[in-house]
Amino acid sequence: MSLTLRTPAVPATRPAVATNRRRRRIDSVGLVLLDLVLLVAAFAVAHVVRFPGELPAGSIGTGWTEVVVAPVLIAAWMVLLSVFRTRDPRIIGVGGDEYRRLVTASLVAVASVAAVAYAVQADIARGYVAIAFPLGLVLLAIGRKGVRTALARRRLGGEGLQDVLLVGDLEDVRYVGRRIALTPAAGYRVRAVITDCAARGSVVDLGDASAPVLDGVDAVLDRARSEGVSAVVVAGAVSGGHERLRRLGWQLEEHGVELVVSSPLADIAAGRVHERPVDGLPLMHVETPDYRRRVGKRALDVVGAGIGLLLLAPVFGVIALVIRADDRGPVFFRQTRVGRGGREFSILKFRTMCVDAEARMAALAQANEGAGPLFKMKDDPRVTRVGSLLRKTSLDELPQLWNVLTGSMSLVGPRPALPREVALYEDFADRRLLVTPGITGLWQVSGRSDLDWAEGVRLDLHYVENWSFVHDVVILARTIPSVLRSRGAY
Repeated sequence: MSLTLRTPAVPATRPAVATNRRRRRIDSVGLVLLDLVLLVAAFAVAHVVRFPGELPAGSIGTGWTEVVVAPVLIAAWMVLLSVFRTRDPRIIGVGGDEYRRLVTASLVAVASVAAVAYAVQADIARGYVAIAFPLGLVLLAIGRKGVRTALARRRLGGEGLQDVLLVGDLEDVRYVGRRIALTPAAGYRVRAVITDCAARGSVVDLGDASAPVLDGVDAVLDRARSEGVSAVVVAGAVSGGHERLRRLGWQLEEHGVELVVSSPLADIAAGRVHERPVDGLPLMHVETPDYRRRVGKRALDVVGAGIGLLLLAPVFGVIALVIRADDRGPVFFRQTRVGRGGREFSILKFRTMCVDAEARMAALAQANEGAGPLFKMKDDPRVTRVGSLLRKTSLDELPQLWNVLTGSMSLVGPRPALPREVALYEDFADRRLLVTPGITGLWQVSGRSDLDWAEGVRLDLHYVENWSFVHDVVILARTIPSVLRSRGAY
């Protein structure tokens, strides 16, 4: 979570900053044209559906009022998309603010049309509006998702990134720097570090990247000018307190450099944070997470698992026959796992290893590639030929739908842990047990076995503390492409 203090536009004398600004303007124009095309398409479809065959006849009849009004409605919608800053470069491509503004602008648009139509007694077909506006919103969201995907790929390749200076204590710098390095879609790239906690010329490890230490905090303004960066990111507190930070913002403003302040709150969803201004001081109130069982979540589990078991019954039968034919061993594998509140349950999976896999585990301990309490091997000799395929396609997880139906698991949740893993939990990792474990989750859709233990726990705890029904639906949607890519499946 970070706060960007925007600065007035200042003519850029630095080539890199000027290039980025030109690129932003081009992207902004392209986004305007995309929005316009999508809205025109939505209204055209609405007219064809609502008034089929009217216009080709060439006679003035039903539907002509809507043809005249449509450009006005599209123009008003486009204006509201600008008013709500849905194309602001600072929100494009990352986070949920872009979509929230998109929905808000669209709702205001339809409410305004309804109010004006009522006031002037305009005879606009309700069915036409009922088709055009929802379809327009859906098309806009799909268009923004496409732009976001293209922008993420471009930024992943190093294009269109803002070079920034990272300022603060060494630990804060490392934490924020690693998050930036792991999320190139956010649009930042750490050029260098400014800190009083490391020698000038040393290199700070930022995980997937590294950055040199240029100077101490007193030289941040001079370095921002000499390095030609577009922003200064303050990670944590700086000596001098809020007054120094305020003055730094003013000084950077004079040179067209943005000030970005990292919040000390990490892995907390924006919906749980509310600003409470106290005499000009924006205090952030963080809501306490709700860990109670959710009726909507349970309903989704029962319906989803029930339908899944019915539809996938033929697949279950084929997999069972193949497993039996491979080595004549049992089809299913049962194992004790730890669920919500530390209660143990028996997880059900298709067997992917040889029958004596558990007995052979001790002999393979030295070859463990997993971090923390996890045991993982990319080329585990215990995995059968059929099991290898089942793991890559995640078909071995399908029997867990029964666990979901009976309530010991959920469709979405933290990874269900083994008792020996739970016994080694430390540093609040046991908070994963506050909710029901799931077949899929943030860990699974973000890399599965390719992620280390610490990153996996971080993702699970983020899910536990920031759950929402919409978040579950999004994770379920992300599971399909994640399974198809087979990333981290072994």
